[in-house]
Amino acid sequence: MGDPVVRVLSGAPDETELAALIAVLSAIGAAAKPPEPAPAVAPRRPPRFQPATSWRTLR
Repeated sequence: MGDPVVRVLSGAPDETELAALIAVLSAIGAAAKPPEPAPAVAPRRPPRFQPATSWRTLR
């Protein structure tokens, strides 16, 4: 089947205890939401060129 996902390091749990542990871990994993992608940023238009002597720069 593959590598074990959960490993007991000490003690000797029976099948009922392991089933309870797997149920809790499954519930925690199902409750976790994947991160939402960042919102797309609209590209900004560069400002129009205004010469330094323009009347528009005197605002």
